Amino acid sequence: MKFPSFHRFILTFSFLVSFGTLLAQELPYSLMTPTGEIKGSLLMPDTKNAVPVVLLLSGSGPTDRNGNRPSMKCNNLKMLAEALNINGIASIRFDKRNIAQSKTATTAEINLRFETYINDTKAWIDQIAKDKRFSKIIVAGHSEGALIGLVACVNNDKVKGYISIAGTGRPADEIMKEQLQTQPMDIRVSMYKMIDQLKNGDTIGNVPPQYNSFFRKSVQPYMISWFKYNPQIEIAKLEIPVLIVQGTMDIQVKFTDYDLLAKAKPTARKLLIPDMNHVLKSISTIDKVAQMQTYTNPDLPLEPKLADAIVQFVKKLN
Repeated sequence: MKFPSFHRFILTFSFLVSFGTLLAQELPYSLMTPTGEIKGSLLMPDTKNAVPVVLLLSGSGPTDRNGNRPSMKCNNLKMLAEALNINGIASIRFDKRNIAQSKTATTAEINLRFETYINDTKAWIDQIAKDKRFSKIIVAGHSEGALIGLVACVNNDKVKGYISIAGTGRPADEIMKEQLQTQPMDIRVSMYKMIDQLKNGDTIGNVPPQYNSFFRKSVQPYMISWFKYNPQIEIAKLEIPVLIVQGTMDIQVKFTDYDLLAKAKPTARKLLIPDMNHVLKSISTIDKVAQMQTYTNPDLPLEPKLADAIVQFVKKLN
């Protein structure tokens, strides 16, 4: 079919507008701290109007702004940012200090505390709040990032909404003990004792060599600071709208955690997504071999119900 020239122009123009929105430019967006620059990315919809912005917080360990690690590439947070952008929502995600492009923002392990990440998140919120391109700030944390973001949101009037994505509902020491249940009894007894000592705020003087990777002297202060936070207590403090999301095929964070968070915050919006796993991809089995394939496949799409739920939550906020 041959279109008149005017109609061809309209179709071409519409296509370019849509295509430009899908491929909105990803801009550098960094935070300067006393110990160096924390580097991030801003994905901004193509509009002159102020838009909501979601601050995306990655999970534990050396996880970068895209949700990847040196041995694991799944691009889940990058995909989530892109899905939000298509729906007119901006996002900022960043490499934590000491990780990827934020390695210059170095904090020695002996000086690192869980509060270091909480304070970094608060600093991001303060900076974003001054940016006139954004109409409201929503904090969304994945896995350990859910607890970091949660604490940063408590009594923070700059934040209009909080989202927990595969966040734990128990203190970290309880989860560590659960993960050790398959170990021989003698190992469990020794490690439980050291965990309890750290939980009580006491450092461990002489760590047996076989446990040094877990309880080395330089990491003990971080663990002490981490163990003191109970997600149930923290989420109950929030006076802003809350969305709690969990996948039924998550082999790292259990339904128990989702349920505990939901009970601690009865007013929260809750969503249990069938067949979504911990890296936010669709899978119909908890088989570990099959699961690991989703952890290392950057082309496997994001579970669409996740982005849909977040978009709906953000757009309903005042």
